[in-house]
Amino acid sequence: MKNNRPVLVIMAAGMGSRYGGMKQMDPMDARGHLIIDYSIYDAVQAGFRDVVFVIKEENKALFQEMIGDRIKDRVHVTYAFQKIDNLPEGYEVPEGRVKPWGTGHAILSCKEAVNGAPFAVINADDYYGREAFKLMFDYLSSAQDDGKYRYSMIGYQLKNTVTENGSVSRGVCGVDANGELTGVVERTRIEKRESGIAFTEDDGNNWTPLADDTVVSMNMWGFGYSVMNELTARFPKFLDRAMAENPLKGEFFLPSVVEELLQENRAAVKVMTTSDKWYGVTYKEDKPVVVEAFAKMIAEGKYPAGLLDQV
Repeated sequence: MKNNRPVLVIMAAGMGSRYGGMKQMDPMDARGHLIIDYSIYDAVQAGFRDVVFVIKEENKALFQEMIGDRIKDRVHVTYAFQKIDNLPEGYEVPEGRVKPWGTGHAILSCKEAVNGAPFAVINADDYYGREAFKLMFDYLSSAQDDGKYRYSMIGYQLKNTVTENGSVSRGVCGVDANGELTGVVERTRIEKRESGIAFTEDDGNNWTPLADDTVVSMNMWGFGYSVMNELTARFPKFLDRAMAENPLKGEFFLPSVVEELLQENRAAVKVMTTSDKWYGVTYKEDKPVVVEAFAKMIAEGKYPAGLLDQV
């Protein structure tokens, strides 16, 4: 692949613990399409031609059969494996650890596959909407690091990302007058309540309201390849802390690295907001809502019935 052509990185190594099973492979329409199929369709329409799947190695055959082989004639497909023992020299997996090392480690896992190119990052089990991919592709096609790293993020209105079926975790974004990210605060329990959307930090004893149009991150990021150097340099420092404080569950989060770079004034992150609705299946009860939404979009002509035949 060419080093200047934006790549789409799809993180699909997680199993979806709250949902209960491998939701990336759960059909969402009458033709058997997955959420990831809609994302790939939208990405190709926006201009992406290279896709890297970050997966568990044992799932490669399943991914090839259900996704990769269906699109390989139309886009360049590469697989990268997130392995728990893929650690810097001198580090070992703590005894009893089975949990992956987080999204930052997932991106490090595809360092070679991205091959020097700028890239977008999405979750395999989230629907982002067509506008998001177009905004991201156009940004990555022209952005250049200067005195700072020039990265990007798609921002969603909070009201377009919550579920009726329980709490969600969202990164609440601060955005300045120039449309650049000032910080992301993780709110781990946000719910729709009778009085509106609110979050709690004390197991529901107290609730703080959030405006419907609060900008939140759904983990759709855009990076220059420079972020790989930062992840490489910061991962050992994270491991030192994790081994001491939380060896079995500590995670190297991609947004945390972005936050550090912002605090160090070494990166600027352009927040590109979309009014599209995000869909996902955090809980099994969310699936009928997503199925209904896709059926409606197909009926309205937003997507062809034979989705990937049209890529």
